[in-house]
Amino acid sequence: MPFLRKASSVAMGSMYQVQSKLRQELGLHKVQAVRKSGHKLDGTKAYVSAMARYGFNPTEESRFFHLKKTDLTKEFQRRGYTRHWEQLVRAPQEHPDDPHKDNEPVPAEDQQYDTEYLCEIGIGTPQQKVKLDFDTGSADLWVRSKDSSLLHKADKKFDPKKSDTFQEKTDQTWKIQYGDGSTASGTVGTDVITLGGLQIKNQAIELAKKVSSAFSSGEADGLLGLAFSTINTIESDGKPDPQPTPVENMISQDDIPKDAELFTSAFYSARDDKSAEKSFYTFGWVDEELVKSSGQEVAWTPIDNSEGFWKFPSESAAINGENVPVDGNTAIADTGTTLALVSDTVCKALYAKIPGSKYSYQYQGYLIPSTITTDQLPELSVAVGGKQFIIQKEDLLLAPADKDHWYGGVQSRGTMPFDILGDTFLKSIYAIWDQGNSRFGAVPKIEANQDTVFPTSDGSPEAGSPDPDAGNKVGEISPVEQVREAVKDLKML
Repeated sequence: MPFLRKASSVAMGSMYQVQSKLRQELGLHKVQAVRKSGHKLDGTKAYVSAMARYGFNPTEESRFFHLKKTDLTKEFQRRGYTRHWEQLVRAPQEHPDDPHKDNEPVPAEDQQYDTEYLCEIGIGTPQQKVKLDFDTGSADLWVRSKDSSLLHKADKKFDPKKSDTFQEKTDQTWKIQYGDGSTASGTVGTDVITLGGLQIKNQAIELAKKVSSAFSSGEADGLLGLAFSTINTIESDGKPDPQPTPVENMISQDDIPKDAELFTSAFYSARDDKSAEKSFYTFGWVDEELVKSSGQEVAWTPIDNSEGFWKFPSESAAINGENVPVDGNTAIADTGTTLALVSDTVCKALYAKIPGSKYSYQYQGYLIPSTITTDQLPELSVAVGGKQFIIQKEDLLLAPADKDHWYGGVQSRGTMPFDILGDTFLKSIYAIWDQGNSRFGAVPKIEANQDTVFPTSDGSPEAGSPDPDAGNKVGEISPVEQVREAVKDLKML
C-alpha cells in the first residue's frame, strides 16, 4: 500500500502563491457551512441513515437490518456505489408498548441524510441562491425545481425559466431510490453555478420534479455531490450517462491552475455557538493560516476513486497510544455521514477502555454513561495513509440517547468492507480534497475546549443537542417510536 507523504514547505509555499493570485483575480471566498436551524443529532437515526446509504448490515444483534444480505465487497467491485439497496426493515419488537410486532419497512424519515450543514450557492444568470447539502459521498447535484410535484415548505426552488444560461437536456433524466422505496427524480439541464466566488460553467443540474412525501420538510433545497462522477445517476435514453461533478468541471476550466484543482472543508463543534459559525468549505484554495495554526505540515495520501469515493489506506489505529491491528484496512471520508464507522476490532477495543460503556440492542449502538468525564475518555486515533489523527474527545459523545447515556460518535461499520469516516472524524481535521492530484490531505484541528458535559433536564442543551428528556422514557415509548419522533424534522430535504 502507498505510504503517506508530507508536503515540503517549498512545495506548499508555491501552491499558496498560485492560489493567492487566483483568489485575488476571481474574488474567491469561503463558503460558510451553516448548521440547520433546530438540528438535533440522534444516534440511532444516524446509524440507520448510514445503513440505508451504504447497504450494510450490523454485526451485532440489532433492531434494524436489510432483508437481503449482500456481499458488499463483491458488490462494490462489480458496480461501485449505488443507492438501490434492498429494503431496510425493523425487527419484531418485544416491548409491550410497541405496536410493531412484525418485520416492517423503516419509514423514509428514518433513512435520509443526517447532515448538519447547509451551504449557499448560486445557480443561473442572474444567480438564484439555494441552500444545499454538500456531500463527498455522492456525485449528483440536484435541486428542487418550480415544476416539483411536492411543495417545499421553504418554497425556495430553482426556476430554470428565469436563467438566461440554462440549457435543457431533453434526452437526460435521473432518479435516486432509497431503501424504503422512496424516490426523487426529474430532468436535467446545464447552467452556471457559483461556489465561493468561483464560477463553474456547463454544470449538469438535476431538477427534482417528482419527489416522495418523505422529502417534504426540512431546510435544504437539494444536494451537491463532491465524490466522483462514476457514481452520478444521470441517464440518457435509459442508459447510464454519468456527468461531471462541479469539482470535475472546475478542473476542466482553463482559468483553474493545477495547484487549485481542489476543495477543502473545516467543521467545528456545535456545542460552542461561536465555533459552529466558523465551519466552511473553500474551492480552489487552501486556508494557509489554518494549516499553519496546526503546527504541522499537510500529510497527504493517494486516493483510490475506482468506486467513486474518497478512499485511502487506513492501516493503523491506536487507543491511548496502544496500536490496534487493522492490516490492509481502507477508509473513505464522507461529509454526508454523521458517525465514524470503524471495524469491530477497533470499535470493541475503544469501548473496552470507556468505563461503564455498553452495546445497546434498543439503540443499535454503543452507549457511554452520561457521567463520563473528559479524563476518563480514551484517546482514539485512526490513520489517513501513514499518519494517525486523533478524534477529539467531545466527538466520541454524539448526542444523548436517554437520560443516563450518550450515544457514541464512533460505531461499528458492520458488514462494510471499509471504514466510513464521517463528521465525528472530520471535525478533528482540516481536510484538503485534492481531486486534481488524486490525493487527500489533512492537518489536525483539535479545539481547545472539549465539552463533554451532559445536558441537564432542567437546563438548556447546547446548540445541536437533543432535548435531554427525549428518548429517556424507555418504559413508556419504544425506541423505534423514539427514532420516528426524533427524526421527523431531519429528513434530507
